[in-house]
Amino acid sequence: MSLFAVNREAGPAWMDGTDAFNQPGASDHAAFMNGLAEEGFILAAGPLAGTESGRIRVLLIADANNETEIVQRLANDPWELTERMTTTTIEPWTLFVGTLSKSALEHQD
Repeated sequence: MSLFAVNREAGPAWMDGTDAFNQPGASDHAAFMNGLAEEGFILAAGPLAGTESGRIRVLLIADANNETEIVQRLANDPWELTERMTTTTIEPWTLFVGTLSKSALEHQD
């Protein structure tokens, strides 16, 4: 497994003027993402600067075999299915300083 930096942002169905917690399907999206985190697939996630303007931008750190696996797994996100969120970039990432979790460090060798 390898680490990847994944950027996602508001898609065409994002409701402008409504924050992430009040978007339709927010609880389903949260449950989906929490499930990926519990599985160890998503090691970290959070909003990026610019989100405060109402159009969410998020960085995920994923532990996956390849980019295809990430695309396939995120395709099942209720917000991806409804075009409320879209994945914009996926890049290999190497952790040099700090820790995310014990499992993340085990995969760096």
